[in-house]
Amino acid sequence: MKNVWIIAQAAEDGVSRVRSEPMPSSSADGSTSTSTFVPSDLEESASSPAAGGNILWIYGGLMLVMMYFFVFRGPRKKEQQQQKMVQALQKNDRIRTIGGILGTVIEVKGSEVVLKVDESTNTKIRISASAVAKNMSKDSE
Repeated sequence: MKNVWIIAQAAEDGVSRVRSEPMPSSSADGSTSTSTFVPSDLEESASSPAAGGNILWIYGGLMLVMMYFFVFRGPRKKEQQQQKMVQALQKNDRIRTIGGILGTVIEVKGSEVVLKVDESTNTKIRISASAVAKNMSKDSE
C-alpha cells in the first residue's frame, strides 16, 4: 500500500500551494520505495495564474478614473465657473479680487475689468478678469 501526504495551503493571494511529501512504503520483498501522487486538479490549480491578477487590473482602472476626477475634472469645473462669473459681470457690481481689493465694476472689456476702488477720490484700477474672486452683489442676493 502506498501512502502519500498531500498538504494544500491557501496563501494570502488566494492561490493554493500544493506540496506533496512521499511516505516510504515497503513492498512484499522488503524493499522500500517512495512515490508521489498529486491529483491532476490540484496540480493545475497550483500551476495556473491566479484570478487575483484580474482584480488588480480592476483596482488599477478604478484608481485611474478617480485620478481623472481629482486631477483633471475638478480644476476644469472651477475654471468654467470662474468664466461664467466673469461673463456675468455688469456695471455697478461689487466684487472682490484674489488680492483682496474691493471695488465696483465700471467697465468690462474682454479680459480686463475696470474697478472704482475709492468713491471720494474716484480712484480706478484695471485688473485682469481672471483676478476676480467673488461677485459680492450676486452672492448677497
